[in-house]
Amino acid sequence: MMNVKKVYVLITLLFIFYTCKENNHLWPVIEPYETGYLQVSSIHKIYYQRGGNPNGQSVMYLHGGPGGQCTPNDFRYFNPEKFNIVLHDQRGAGKSIPFAELQENTTKHLVDDIEKLRTHFKLGQILLFGGSWGSTLALAYAEKYPENVNGIILRGIFTATDEEIDHFYHGGAGKFFPAEYERLTTLANYKNEKNLPELLLQKFRSPDSTEQIKFARAWATYEGKIAFLEIKDDVVEAWFKTWNPLAFSALENHYMSNRCFLEPNQLLDNLQSLKDIPVIMINGRYDVICPPINAYRIHKELPHSQLYIVEKAGHSAHEIGIEKKLVEAVAEIELN
Repeated sequence: MMNVKKVYVLITLLFIFYTCKENNHLWPVIEPYETGYLQVSSIHKIYYQRGGNPNGQSVMYLHGGPGGQCTPNDFRYFNPEKFNIVLHDQRGAGKSIPFAELQENTTKHLVDDIEKLRTHFKLGQILLFGGSWGSTLALAYAEKYPENVNGIILRGIFTATDEEIDHFYHGGAGKFFPAEYERLTTLANYKNEKNLPELLLQKFRSPDSTEQIKFARAWATYEGKIAFLEIKDDVVEAWFKTWNPLAFSALENHYMSNRCFLEPNQLLDNLQSLKDIPVIMINGRYDVICPPINAYRIHKELPHSQLYIVEKAGHSAHEIGIEKKLVEAVAEIELN
């Protein structure tokens, strides 16, 4: 007869197998050991979750958007025995308060919030892990506080240049999804003035809540479709049964209409401040939102960085090839 310890081990292994059989490259689901709110201004409280090992290597997970949010799945890139994982919903996003608030919401504010979290939890040096807009934020923080960073993992890299924003909004990405782009721009009555994010932002500021949500869903549907190599329309439509896209859509267009509150080429011009920090970048070959050229430019400026182009992958972190490479990148940083 098996002893109690062997039975426990068997049950644990079966649990891991059944919870991870579809995503067996990810670590098992964990519960946060702490959740709460941090007051970061007179207006904003940001929601945070901490999971894994409180005494492990500290990692700050930075979600996309702007206006996205963290989910329990975001813990699963990291070995919970080795990492102290900090997730937070950025200002106005997810469970942070107030919802969809645009006031006091700029890149500088979000960078300052990362530093407030780091000092509040006495984290010392941190590993930054960010995808899409999270990669922008990771670069902005690391360039301001390089002494606080011991590693950077980026996915779907976005450096917020005029070229990248115009590609995203003004026909570049739309060339690959012409029907979806036409539906969005026709709805917005867009006339090719290169002001699409400003135009959409006006819609989200409408006093008519029905108008707000109509355009929020339209923008989120468009971005959801172009973020994946392949995704069915009914899958995108199902998101809205449990998710209000207003913060995501309003905040993203608030930032993009203001060129992400950065100076022209700011992140590229200051890359040398990162020359002594390990940097790993992962990009989908067919990422039409953040094409691989963005990551390649950084790699050329930081020759000690590592760049992995994932074939048969688009932009989303949930493309299987990208998920696998992200887990491998975390393990590589951990071993170093």
